[in-house]
Amino acid sequence: MKDFAMEDTYQILKQLVEIPSPAGNTFEIISFIDEYLHALDIETKRNNRGALIVTLPGKDTHHHRLVTAHVDTLGAMVKEIKPSGRLTIDLIGGLTFNSIEGENCKIETSSGRVYTGTILMHQTSLHVYKDSAKAERNQANMEIRIDEKVTNADDVRSLGIKVGDFISFEPRMELTPSGFIKSRHLDDKVCVVIMLQLLKKLHKEEISLPYTTHFLFSNSEEIRYGGNASVPSETVEYLALDIGVIGDGQASDEYTVSICAKDSSGPYHLGLRKSLQHLAEKNNIAYNLDIFPFYGSDASAAIYAGHDIVHGLIGPGVDATHAYERTHLSSIQHTSSLLFYYLQSNLMENDRK
Repeated sequence: MKDFAMEDTYQILKQLVEIPSPAGNTFEIISFIDEYLHALDIETKRNNRGALIVTLPGKDTHHHRLVTAHVDTLGAMVKEIKPSGRLTIDLIGGLTFNSIEGENCKIETSSGRVYTGTILMHQTSLHVYKDSAKAERNQANMEIRIDEKVTNADDVRSLGIKVGDFISFEPRMELTPSGFIKSRHLDDKVCVVIMLQLLKKLHKEEISLPYTTHFLFSNSEEIRYGGNASVPSETVEYLALDIGVIGDGQASDEYTVSICAKDSSGPYHLGLRKSLQHLAEKNNIAYNLDIFPFYGSDASAAIYAGHDIVHGLIGPGVDATHAYERTHLSSIQHTSSLLFYYLQSNLMENDRK
C-alpha cells in the first residue's frame, strides 16, 4: 500500500497522543475518533464500556473478522494529598516509577478543570539530600509538584483536586529528519492511527471486503480486560494491532512489522500467524516474528473471556515501551500494508485446522 499518506498519518497521530486518555478516562479520545469517522460518513456505535465500533459489511456475512487497537494509555491517579501540598500517585497500567521521573503531567479534577505539575522524587535536590541518587523510585518517594501556589493540603483541596483524580503525562511528540517518531503513548495510538487511515482508504476508494469486518477501538487494554466484549458470535478471526517490543533477545525492530508468535498468554494461532507471514512475503512487506515475554493484548483478553476465535497480533516495532517511546515511519508503513492485504485475503481454512 505505497500510497499510505505518512504526513497526514503523523498529523493525526500527533492529535491523538496530545489527548489525555489514561485507562478509565477515555471519553474525550473516543469522542475525537467518533467525530473524525463521522466526518468521513463512516457509521460508528459505542458499547456499554464506551469503546467504539465500526462495522463494514463484506461479501460473506456469515464469517466475520474483528480488528482492534486500543486508545487507552498508561497513567495515574491521585492517591493522597500530602501535608506539604504535593501529591502521592497511584499508577494505572504496567508502569515503573523511574520511567516517569521528571515528566510534566496534567491533573484533571472531577469538575473537568486541569492543572499542570511535574513528577519528581521527594528527595530530588542534591543540595539537600546527598543520597537522593540511591533512593528507590517508588510510591513512597515519588510525588507531584503542582504548578500552583500551594503550601499545604487545604490549599490543594481548594483547587478542587481530590483523591481519584486522573493524571496524564505529557507526550512530547517529535518527528526527526531521519523518520523517527518519539513520543509517549505510541502504545497504542500508533496502531489507532493505522486503523483510522485504513478505514479512510477503504471508504474513500469503496473497497469491498471479502468478509464482514468489525473495527474495535478498545479503551481498557492497559488494565488487562481490553477488547473482550462486543465480539460478534460470527467472528472467526480476531487480529489485535499493538506494538512490537524491542530489547535484548527480541527480534523486533523499529523498521518492520512485528508478527507475534507468543506472549505471556501463550502462543497465538499458528494458522493465522502463517497466513500473515505468507501475505507479508507475497507483498514484499518487511516483517519479524517475535515472542513478547511480558505482554498481553486485546486478542489474548478475548481468548481469556472464552470467545471461540482464531487470534493474532501484529504491530510496528516500538523502542522503550511504557516509557518515552520511539518508532520509525517505515514500521508504520509495513504494518499498514500488512493489515491492508490481510483484510482483503481469504480465511485460511486449512491452516486453521
